[in-house]
Amino acid sequence: MSKDTRARTVKAEKVFLKGGKILDPGSDMDKTADLLIIDGKIEKIGGVEGDSFDGEVIDCKGKIIVPGFIDMHVHLREPGHEDAETIESGCRSAMAGGFTGVCCMPNTNPVIDSRGHVEFINERSAGFLVDVHPIAAITKGQSGEELTEMGDMIEAGAVGFSDDGHPVRNAAILRRALEYAGMLHQPIIDHCEEMSLSEEGVMNEGFVSTVLGMHGIPPISEDIAVARDILITEYTGGTLHIAHVSTKGAVRLIREAKKRGVSVTAETCPHYLVLTDEAVRSYDTNTKMKPPLRTEEDRKALLEGLRDGTIDAIASDHAPHAIENKETEYNAAAFGIIGLETTIGLIMTHIVGKNVLTLSDMVEKMAIRPRGILHLPENRIQKGQSANMTILDPKRKWTVDKETFQSISRNTPFHGWKLQGGSYGVINNSQLYIVC
Repeated sequence: MSKDTRARTVKAEKVFLKGGKILDPGSDMDKTADLLIIDGKIEKIGGVEGDSFDGEVIDCKGKIIVPGFIDMHVHLREPGHEDAETIESGCRSAMAGGFTGVCCMPNTNPVIDSRGHVEFINERSAGFLVDVHPIAAITKGQSGEELTEMGDMIEAGAVGFSDDGHPVRNAAILRRALEYAGMLHQPIIDHCEEMSLSEEGVMNEGFVSTVLGMHGIPPISEDIAVARDILITEYTGGTLHIAHVSTKGAVRLIREAKKRGVSVTAETCPHYLVLTDEAVRSYDTNTKMKPPLRTEEDRKALLEGLRDGTIDAIASDHAPHAIENKETEYNAAAFGIIGLETTIGLIMTHIVGKNVLTLSDMVEKMAIRPRGILHLPENRIQKGQSANMTILDPKRKWTVDKETFQSISRNTPFHGWKLQGGSYGVINNSQLYIVC
């Protein structure tokens, strides 16, 4: 699958990972040891004799071997928008970025709102190193009017439900969705936005939007929707996951709900952790996303939410767009940026590197907790387990170059950023992708 001459993909039938630090918070493992993989399974940890090994030998000295990272919020665009991304190109992008799994959102054309659409995703992604887990729509056509056949899609392999990009505006529909999804033991993932407050907005409402003369999206549009969703979840006893949290108010509401015992989890994205609405002064349409970049006060609240566990996961919200949808006037440009190939580097540089989270915390929020939220099988680095791992290189110094991305799209605000730390390789499904 690789088209990068600096990397290669090979069968992982016999792999010897030599001298790496193995870090798996779920197994309480934090030690330097050799690791042997045979036929895609972990054969041995420690005490591996590698002198006469006839398989693939990877020198992992100075590297960190962790459970495979999974991005629980990705847009793969296929079917319907293959000019921006395909399932294959999205998997290449994930692989290059250090992810062994992605969860793809349903806002394709047609929408992933039936068993057949879920099966299509599964068929198209079969055999790749990266596992693709479909998130199915809550309502048919994401119209917000009629619930989908949730049980049928769970049987086909869906791992959650979302109308992402379209908030569930009808409270009665959301109530029923939470009740039905709760019986299936899967979460409702909501894009929290009160559209009546935000529908003409293109950036955060505040000082910068006033200076630039742009229509704003007020933070309360997110806060009101989060509050409503939490109250309905509390009433129904369902399970709610709040996508791409961006405001101080939302963090506070989620924290308070968790203290009351409400079954609510949340994610945020790297761009909300390292950028603010000040970046929009450049008029670069790659700073246009929804929810929008917020204020420094919001950014600090998100960091605190990560520290104290209010925010459970970090996801990219990888949103590829064809070039013509971004190279236009700011007001007309599409919302969203790509993130699969920059997320790990940004988090290692600006979050772990600045002591907001430890590396173990990062693994928890990008490998372990997302699986728990979606009720996916646990992934542990233990003898006898399938080898599903990300190899991190904390000393890697690199400059983001969008022209080398595996993604079809190029809509990133991070082109030219200098980062330290990133993926050295991934192993999954008896395949190995490694940076040469």
